[in-house]
Amino acid sequence: MEEQTKDDIPNQAVDPRLRATAYHEAGHAVMALALGRPIQKVTVVPNQNYLGACQIQKGRFKPTKDWLEDEILILFAGMVAESQVTGRYCPNGASQDLRGIRRYVLMRTSGERQVERLERRLLDKAEHLLTDTATWKAVESIAAELLKSETISGRAARHFYDLADT
Repeated sequence: MEEQTKDDIPNQAVDPRLRATAYHEAGHAVMALALGRPIQKVTVVPNQNYLGACQIQKGRFKPTKDWLEDEILILFAGMVAESQVTGRYCPNGASQDLRGIRRYVLMRTSGERQVERLERRLLDKAEHLLTDTATWKAVESIAAELLKSETISGRAARHFYDLADT
């Protein structure tokens, strides 16, 4: 019998947790690229702390008008992209991201009601940005490549982002 490679396995045969992780990390990468932040690498290789990671290059990006909002959008993008393929948010899987979001939001506002409103507004914005057709195509392309290769360079992520015509 002929041996199958990862390329031969249909998407349905992929472990659902791995697929969710690939979309989660692709969401972070695409949002970062959309906001002008270069990527170092993206991986779905787990370690003791994470199921995957999107490493953003430090100090090599254009200043934005609202750095704090950009950071929050990048953090929300993982959970948002994952929910597009699983049908629900997974706060457990995004717990590190959600803690980071809360920390950033508390830098901007303090009352619990204000915190919740700002988080909701930025979650809605992340959803809106990722559901753009070209942007979502970039998420799908990066996630597919992560399912094949497990780790991709920032350069490869940029290539898939550019190919999606975002």
